Amino acid sequence: MSSLQSAALARVKPSATLAVTARARELKREGRDVIGLGAGEPDFDTPENIKDAAIAAIRRGETKYTDVDGLPELKSAIAAKFARENGLTYETNQVHVAPGGKTVIYNALVATLSPGDEVIVPAPYWVSYPDMVLLAGGEPVSVVGHEADGFKLKPEALEAAITPKTKWLILNSPSNPTGAAYTGEELEALAVVLRRHPQVWVLTDDMYEHLIYGDFDYRTIAEVAPDLYERTLTVNGVSKAYAMTGWRIGYGAGPKPLIDLMRKVAGQTTSNPSSVSQWAAVEALNGPQDFIAERAGHFEARRDLVVSMLNQAAGIRCATPEGAFYVYPSIEGLIGKTAPSGATIDSDDVFATELLDAEGVAVVQGSAFGLSPYFRISYATSEDVLEEACGRIQRFCASLR
Repeated sequence: MSSLQSAALARVKPSATLAVTARARELKREGRDVIGLGAGEPDFDTPENIKDAAIAAIRRGETKYTDVDGLPELKSAIAAKFARENGLTYETNQVHVAPGGKTVIYNALVATLSPGDEVIVPAPYWVSYPDMVLLAGGEPVSVVGHEADGFKLKPEALEAAITPKTKWLILNSPSNPTGAAYTGEELEALAVVLRRHPQVWVLTDDMYEHLIYGDFDYRTIAEVAPDLYERTLTVNGVSKAYAMTGWRIGYGAGPKPLIDLMRKVAGQTTSNPSSVSQWAAVEALNGPQDFIAERAGHFEARRDLVVSMLNQAAGIRCATPEGAFYVYPSIEGLIGKTAPSGATIDSDDVFATELLDAEGVAVVQGSAFGLSPYFRISYATSEDVLEEACGRIQRFCASLR
């Protein structure tokens, strides 16, 4: 019997972050005391004014199909957001709305990649980028941003990775999984390289834009390098800043020819995102924004707690990220040690498995993000839970011999 699975899907791995979250839920159902630090999801609720806007939309009967890639009202709100916050000017026909930021990215890749086209994906990367490239028929090219460089792509590494087949560079700032964010100067240094290679487009995933800490000055590449505007897709959404993960609204803005191609993909796949979620997103973008900074303050306090406690764990080294709600600690100092079960910690995969079994703390192994030996923690949960989890990690590290 021939294989049911397509050749395209055979190139792809399941999402490691979703797998860890599912495993943690499974253990909880079995009665285990498990703390899941795998999911990239704010623990805050969607603000009441946004919920009320959705309810009002339902009452008005806004429950029919909309334009394939978004309501005109939502596209106007998105264009206003880009002008207000990023100094970027887009017409509504340059805006694409989809069921989540992941779908925006996938639509762009499917619309533009031909077999053999290469996409530069800086590592550590969000687990879905390389596999979406593969599904779209392209070839992901991983380029490591080392811890010593703040986990960020250096201009010389970008230059070395570009070939005549390079179609896209994917940037993610602040980053999932490291929380690293690019300064304006660092983006300009990458732009210098990109100017020498006009065939390379830039897809910048700015989903964590509003989760930045201290006095960090957030910038996006089309803002820093306006001459790259005509080959940049700026992707964002309401999931993280507005605690609307389940509403599934992502958006992107870029040159009209690209947006037209992405609309064509959407028209033959998902069609429009939920009409009710779109009206909620209109209120999110147009309504009060003051709660965003307040919530970011809570995330910053959690970051500081987690970084401090992890750096007190034997054999762990944890850098302080600029944004998002993740840390990406190194377990270099634990490689070769033996766990209480007798297993040798020879990789971050084994570390994550042994930590879950021994202490009931679910984290995501660094191999899933393209850089080992590290692991990712999401600190999008309460300080009490984080303190307990980090205490368990300290205890586990102390138990290794």
